[in-house]
Amino acid sequence: MKSAVEHLEPTRVKITVETPYEELKSEIDAAYKAIANQVSVPGFRRGKVPARIIDQRVGRSSVIEQAVNEAVPELYREAVTEAGVRALGQPEISVSEVPAVEGPLGGQLVFTAEVDVRPEILLPPMSTINLEVDSTEVTDEDVEERLASLRERFGTLVPVERAIEDGDFVVIDLTATVDGDEVESVSGISYQVGSGNMIDGLDEALTGAAADEERAFTSKLAGGEYVDTDAEVTVKVLEVKERELPVADDEFAQLASEFDTIDELREDLRNSVAGDAGQNQAAQAQGKLMDFLRENVDFPLPQGVIEAEVRSHLEQEGKPLDDPHGDEVRESTTAMLRDQLLLDVIAEQYEVRVEQDELLQFLFTAAQQYGADPSQFIQAADKNGQIPAFVSEVARNKALATALRHVEVKDVNGAAVDLSEFIGEDTEEEAALAAKVEEAAKASKAPAKKASTKKASAKKKAEDTPADDAPADDAPEEDAPAEDAPAEDAPAEDAPAE
Repeated sequence: MKSAVEHLEPTRVKITVETPYEELKSEIDAAYKAIANQVSVPGFRRGKVPARIIDQRVGRSSVIEQAVNEAVPELYREAVTEAGVRALGQPEISVSEVPAVEGPLGGQLVFTAEVDVRPEILLPPMSTINLEVDSTEVTDEDVEERLASLRERFGTLVPVERAIEDGDFVVIDLTATVDGDEVESVSGISYQVGSGNMIDGLDEALTGAAADEERAFTSKLAGGEYVDTDAEVTVKVLEVKERELPVADDEFAQLASEFDTIDELREDLRNSVAGDAGQNQAAQAQGKLMDFLRENVDFPLPQGVIEAEVRSHLEQEGKPLDDPHGDEVRESTTAMLRDQLLLDVIAEQYEVRVEQDELLQFLFTAAQQYGADPSQFIQAADKNGQIPAFVSEVARNKALATALRHVEVKDVNGAAVDLSEFIGEDTEEEAALAAKVEEAAKASKAPAKKASTKKASAKKKAEDTPADDAPADDAPEEDAPAEDAPAEDAPAEDAPAE
């Protein structure tokens, strides 16, 4: 097999593959065998029809077509690997020449594959990036707030005879009418005033009311046949209760914890708040590192991949391709793809690997999110070929933490922040590799300006994805390499011979 790569754009290539007849013999023999099992020829048992008879009765062109369809996907994958490109999405295959369909055996298979690829992405040396995060300093107010939350868990609801206030608990009847016709009603439901998790306008209507009082207001219905329709809503208050909190004393400490005194409990809560603050620092630093990379690393995106995702999304929702919702999908897809490509490059440079237990933990968590049985979820993912995509997602998560180990992080007071408890530390081998990555980044003259990223951010997780159907019986080998998602080596499905 010979292959050649032509770069059409920074994010798209055209691969030309030439394969002589001799290298296709196994696929051609397999095609003859498959057809022999499908046809009935007088004088021959099924599966024992000679090749020359198949050529006469069925036609060698059918054999060649089947062989080509079988050979092209693997030849395409080999060509992509040989070219060293990172393919994204499905290729556009065009077969221009096939082995001889009549006369002497011979000829060659020639096809081209146009596919979107990952662009060149130059990352700055991580050591040149300065990030600022919140301090882990714990105040007395922080401790009392945590203590108040604990007291609420042990609180009791007691009836009150007064006007309803924010935070009270009520039992109510609700009725909604549209044009005088009752469309919805519920009775005896409990609700905490101020939670805002029922219908717009309810909190305002309830505040100041008392038991046995009835009030009316107008609101848009949130679901059902009359969704988004203005309705006249009537609410009747049946009961009003407030939460009575236990006194924060030694007796409460013994009830709510393993401690004997309230002072010991407060000290434990202080340590808990400090621990949470450390985790928040790590999450904040990761978000700010992503912000820095988004703002300072510029590269083109493969528009074909983005438009394919937009088209697929709209088709799944049964909407036309020019639906305005497509703009929202395009924007979110663009942001997600940019983040994925950035993290893929980091994972590749730092040679991030995914351990089997890490993958299994990710799959179990994903199964829980989908409300699926973990075993069935994993089997489905394996069957649907989604495991490599999950490996890539875990690798991306690890990649950001790995890169953060080499970034300078300080709190708002200027104190250096040690995040090793949350993001780990490099082994000697990883440290040596990181040093090489730093040297290469400096030599490439990547955008490595010093900057302090001070605005908060939240990295989009994935979550995405993750997955359409679900995941895997046979988890990958331990130390499964963090490769890009399977789309990179996407096979050319059933490319017909022309």
